[in-house]
Amino acid sequence: MGLPAVKLVVGLGNPGPRYVRMRHNIGFRIVDALARRHDVSQWRTRFEARFSRSVQLDAVLALPQTFMNASGDAVRPLMAAYKIALPDVLVVCDDIALPFAHLRMRRGGSSGGHNGLKSIIGALGTDEFPRLRVGVGRHSADAISVVLGAFWPEEEKALPEVIERAAGDVETFLRMGSDAAIARVNADGGAPKAEDGGDDRRT
Repeated sequence: MGLPAVKLVVGLGNPGPRYVRMRHNIGFRIVDALARRHDVSQWRTRFEARFSRSVQLDAVLALPQTFMNASGDAVRPLMAAYKIALPDVLVVCDDIALPFAHLRMRRGGSSGGHNGLKSIIGALGTDEFPRLRVGVGRHSADAISVVLGAFWPEEEKALPEVIERAAGDVETFLRMGSDAAIARVNADGGAPKAEDGGDDRRT
């Protein structure tokens, strides 16, 4: 008997404590937040990744341990092990081309220069998989110094809301599919909801 169909959520980042607060690791932080929301605590290390199967979410949550530029080396074997189809893979990553706190979701497309996405596209032989991009802003022409730099204190203060909003968007993808998630994420250009005393999470 085969495994029941599940989805795969991959947060991109670099392993190790020195990278935790860097802009490049926002994907890790969002998947970690999603895991906390659903009491996911039993993580395994295999397939070049830390991952856990969540029965509640009907999904595998994964954090590649390959370093960003080889993320595809973790994604491909996880997909094979759990027999996950391309449309059921959601990659969560940073995007320096988006303003801080803006989100954007697509069903597929180029890497946009993101080395983690580039590695996954190379490993899978296609760019037709959904991805949630999280704006981390760009304050320098040197892209490497931006993504491997820490968030500014005021940004770090605002990050909990950004992370929770993105985790909610991932939940929409898992429960309602990519069309519903894309509509939710890309509303108002993916900008944070204006502060009006209401709930910032778009539901």
